[in-house]
Amino acid sequence: MRPALAALVDDDIAAAVFEASMASVVSLTAFRTEGREVVEEGVGSGVVWDRLGHIVSNYHCVARLAKDTTGQQATEVGITGAGGTMRYPARIVGLDPEKDLAVLRIDAPAADLLPVKVGTSGDLRVGQTVFAIGNPSGLSHTLTAGVVSGLNRAIPSPGGTLTGGAIQTDAAINSGSSGGALLDSSARLVGLSTATFTRRTQGARSSGVNFAIGVDVVRDRGVFLIGATGTVW
Repeated sequence: MRPALAALVDDDIAAAVFEASMASVVSLTAFRTEGREVVEEGVGSGVVWDRLGHIVSNYHCVARLAKDTTGQQATEVGITGAGGTMRYPARIVGLDPEKDLAVLRIDAPAADLLPVKVGTSGDLRVGQTVFAIGNPSGLSHTLTAGVVSGLNRAIPSPGGTLTGGAIQTDAAINSGSSGGALLDSSARLVGLSTATFTRRTQGARSSGVNFAIGVDVVRDRGVFLIGATGTVW
């Protein structure tokens, strides 16, 4: 019998990818202030792009902050290092709802920022092993593994259009993982985890059709979004 694809994941490679990339994946926590009370509204993920403090994530992870006109919304970025997790207030640098992309910036020491290694998505192959690191349901730095299931998919965006060039994968991407890293076996970023399609099976929700925005799209849009601030991407 042919072994399941999941069984073909090399333990040493998976561990090496996680160790090399864990510190480059951050958590996003959204808050709302109501008088003296601070209410947590959601969690997400992001990746460190450079030592200037730029964080790339999904637009839908920061949509409340982006639309806020009252000053009640805030988003914190959590960076985990040897000394634990440090949290920093984030401000928006640029947004692209049509591509479901957002660039944030935090004032963190450069020494605490480990930029993710950036690969390409144009040369991905169906069947190639990929790894997702994110914060599903607030569970910090969760690693899942799978394969590229399809390429050049079009998925709905918060802007009401379809985002092309998406990667389909069976590596689990759940609530809270959005904005996290999809990596190849060399720990290079090939996509930004974005969405999962679910179906009901005997009353329970199951998933296996997940999507990431190809890193080529992320890079191209990031150049534009950060370029508007005069900062080199």
